[in-house]
Amino acid sequence: MSASAAVSSTCAAASSTTSRRSSSSPASRVQATPRRSLPSRLVASRTSPRSPVVPPVYATASPGGAGGTTMAARKKLLIFDAEEYLAESLAKYTARLSGEAVAEKGAFTVALSGGSLIKALRKLTESPYLEAVEWSKWHVFWVDERVVPKDHADSNYKLAMDGLLSKVPIPASQIYAINDTLSAEGAADEYETCLKQLVKDGVVAMSEVTGFPKLDLMLLGMGPDGHVASLFPGHPIVNENQKWISYIKDSPKPPPERITFTFPLVNSSAHIALVVTGAGKAGAVHKAFSDKQSSSDLLPVEMVSQQEGVLTWFTDKPAVSMLSSI
Repeated sequence: MSASAAVSSTCAAASSTTSRRSSSSPASRVQATPRRSLPSRLVASRTSPRSPVVPPVYATASPGGAGGTTMAARKKLLIFDAEEYLAESLAKYTARLSGEAVAEKGAFTVALSGGSLIKALRKLTESPYLEAVEWSKWHVFWVDERVVPKDHADSNYKLAMDGLLSKVPIPASQIYAINDTLSAEGAADEYETCLKQLVKDGVVAMSEVTGFPKLDLMLLGMGPDGHVASLFPGHPIVNENQKWISYIKDSPKPPPERITFTFPLVNSSAHIALVVTGAGKAGAVHKAFSDKQSSSDLLPVEMVSQQEGVLTWFTDKPAVSMLSSI
């Protein structure tokens, strides 16, 4: 059954879909092998001879993330020759993580962003992923949402439904949209309440490291100004370190009213993928991978500092054009 427009904005329907735990362990992960030396802490990894990508690289950085964290973040930078190859790799990555999560705990929790990310996920609606992924185990959230009706052109919900969710058989009760009849503050509060209920029900895990919910996968895009979710440069919301979900009424990018995951929630995820393409974002990418980072002028994208695991960047050549060493 395909996901329909009748999506729960609270957790009432979700309580009956609590996941069954499994003793299966996740599939093992392949370790990267050093290949060539690069400046700025970059170490190349090996790719398949058939892989249509520039060799992906690992980077280690320690930007000062929100919530007072100083833990170093490991970054894996993948650079693709064409968007088609990026989309294929992103689908394979997402499907693999889905399989691992379902085998381990019987559910896969994933948060989506808006923008070009949904188009990049389009391969999931095609064979072999459409048939192979256990869609009935997916629980879908939004990293951020515009406070507009669900059928509005600016709605991230509408974007995801049109481009992805209406084409795969995720149960409608496991797609968690905001309540678009509430104010921005009310919608954020209710969305956090929804997430708390899912934690209580055992669908969403809690991070032992941060004490915040630990979603299996956070899928992020990035704006040319370096913003992620609805966390914009210079906005006080980037410093929020208590709430799981917050709101803004003065977004520098329309529409002005939005709800958003906070950095502590974003950074508590088991896996984070940043999908960044186009020359217009090269400046922000360059700054994110710069040696000369200062805690006083961090872009939001630099504050994505995963507490466990690897932060994976999916990029194209124009987006990394200012990284002259690559």
